[in-house]
Amino acid sequence: MAPRLLVHTRTTGYRHDSIPAGVAALRAAGDFEVDATEDPAALEQPLDDYAAVVFLSTSGEILTPAGRERLAAYVESGAGFVGVHAAACTEDDWPYYGDLLGARFARHPLHQPGRALVEDHDHPATRHLPAVWNVTDEWYDFRTNPRGSVRVLLTADESSYEGGGMGADHPLAWCHGHGEGRVFYTALGHAPEAYEDPAFRAHLVGGIAWAARLS
Repeated sequence: MAPRLLVHTRTTGYRHDSIPAGVAALRAAGDFEVDATEDPAALEQPLDDYAAVVFLSTSGEILTPAGRERLAAYVESGAGFVGVHAAACTEDDWPYYGDLLGARFARHPLHQPGRALVEDHDHPATRHLPAVWNVTDEWYDFRTNPRGSVRVLLTADESSYEGGGMGADHPLAWCHGHGEGRVFYTALGHAPEAYEDPAFRAHLVGGIAWAARLS
């Protein structure tokens, strides 16, 4: 049996059109059994059967108090958590979540081509990528720079696109330990086309595998 993922896609704010493409890409990868849900009650149930929980472009307040408690206990006990793109726009009213993810969304310019720079090639999410990765996406700025509390994997080259707001040090994807668990986040994945890109799909699957201790 392939490892199981709980892919949560509930939105109470902006909803990305790419969510179905993201779920389909994870299912097509063949590395995981994917349980995709919008139901907040799914996070209130025991999560021990899942190799990782993935928040795929979630937005707004999406968890119940019981779901928050269950998710925190799951990660703290040694499990994996993955956030994709708008997962950084989620659970603003829960301080723990900001620490779990590593940073919170601030703003973004228009969806446009740019360059992502691989800072750490020694990771399953980045080892297949060129040193300079040409990507078309929504280049998220964050309220704080997570460097110092996370392992930065990718940074954005703000000179390669219009409207960047973080300057020369702009983390874009990272990972870190949280309690006994592992967390991976990538800011990429705005448009459905991203999930058709083999490089991005390998980036995402590699990050999930790392968080779930499968790599």
